[in-house]
Order: sequence, then C-alpha cells, then structure tokens
Amino acid sequence: MRVAVAGGTGVVGRLVVGELTAAGQKPVVLARSHGVDLVSGTGLDAALEGVVAVIDVSNMMTLGRAKAVAFFGTAGRNLLDAGARAGVGHHLALSVVGVDRVRHGYYQGKLAQEETVRGGRVPWTVLRATQFHEFVLQTLDRSPKPLAVVPRMRIRPVAAQEVARHLVELVLTPPRGMAPEFAGPREEQLVDLVRKVLRARGERRLVLPVRVPGAAGAAMAGGGQLPAGPGPRGVRTFDEWLTTAVTRDG
Repeated sequence: MRVAVAGGTGVVGRLVVGELTAAGQKPVVLARSHGVDLVSGTGLDAALEGVVAVIDVSNMMTLGRAKAVAFFGTAGRNLLDAGARAGVGHHLALSVVGVDRVRHGYYQGKLAQEETVRGGRVPWTVLRATQFHEFVLQTLDRSPKPLAVVPRMRIRPVAAQEVARHLVELVLTPPRGMAPEFAGPREEQLVDLVRKVLRARGERRLVLPVRVPGAAGAAMAGGGQLPAGPGPRGVRTFDEWLTTAVTRDG
C-alpha cells in the first residue's frame, strides 16, 4: 500500500522509507525536495492521492518555543487536513518522551503537534520515543570550543533505525491513539555520553555539566525524559552505535 512519509529525507525519514520498502509497501516522500511544502501546504493534495496512511517524522531544529509551535502546529494541521480530504485512514506521528513534563521550547512544539493530531479528522497514533543516539553528537556540536557545555539530563538513547522499524510496524496496524513509549535499552547520563564521544574522536575539550534553570531543567535532571511506563525497548546500546558513528579527529 502507499504510505506517505512526511520528512522522508531526514535522518529518521530516510530510515522509515527504507523500512517501508523492505516491508513491501510503497513509500511516498513528502519533502520540499519532492515538491511538497508542509508549512504552505503546496503539493500535499497531489502527493496524498491514493495514500492510505501517513507517518509524520517531519522536524525542525530550534530551541525557541514560538518557532517550534508555529512549525509543528501549521505543518501538522496542513498534513491532517490534506489527509482527511484524501481519505487517509491512519495518521502516525513521532513525538518525544517527556514533552508533557519537560516544557522547554522545542518540546512545546511537539506537544502542540500531538494536540493537533488528537483534534484532527484522521484516525491517529502518536509514538513518543526517547532521544536518538545522534542527539549526543548534536548536543556536543552546538557547544562552542574549547568547552563542551552539557545540560544535566537523564536519558535512554535509542537507535533511530529501531524507531523507524517500530513506526512501520505501527502504521500497518489499526490506529491506537497514544502508543506505549519506545525507549533505548538503558538509562544514561548525557554528560557521560558526551565524554565518550570526545574520547572516540580523540578530542580534548573541557566538559562543563550545567543544570538548565527553572522547572524544565529540574525535570531534565530528574528523569522527566525517561519513559513513564512499560513499552517496547530498543536493543542497540549507545556504545555499540558509537563504534561505527564516530571517527577520531586527524
């Protein structure tokens, strides 16, 4: 069957497209490079012709609340409205574990996306997943050298490939509302993982763990981004992922 992948050219989107193909489905990529703009709605109606399900893994990199809410809210509404017009029977959105407990800017956008999905006219599923292993690299690379300023955060990092596979499994079953949260195999401290990356790169930087101010920081340090209940768990550890993801500098 034809399954649309919003954000199908991104890190997770490419993996979802591959998993759909391996499962014998026909992925339809929704991305600007394929003539579809989720924010303006350009190209959506034509792209969704004959599509029976949508997996939304679209994303934008921002820490600002206003930008995140505007993007996820607008893109989500456009995608759901076009899906309803096309007769889509299942809308599956990827969200993040802890968006209702850690209320910083990006998470406010994801929470707005969830609310949009729940209020739409298409039967839906929302899967909350923990941070991908790549999140550690992103955190490190955002910090200006020679320091590595790292928020105190308890996480259960997960392989993006495993999340992509689980999304495909979910979209091929009936809509279920809020699905059990998907998390990595074990709890880690973000600062410890950053140090592992630096060692793997052969890079010398002073690591400065910091606590993000306010309630959001307290939730991050206190486990607000860990799964709140039982659910599926990935098996690939951060250490296993790191052996192939990072090469030493020089």
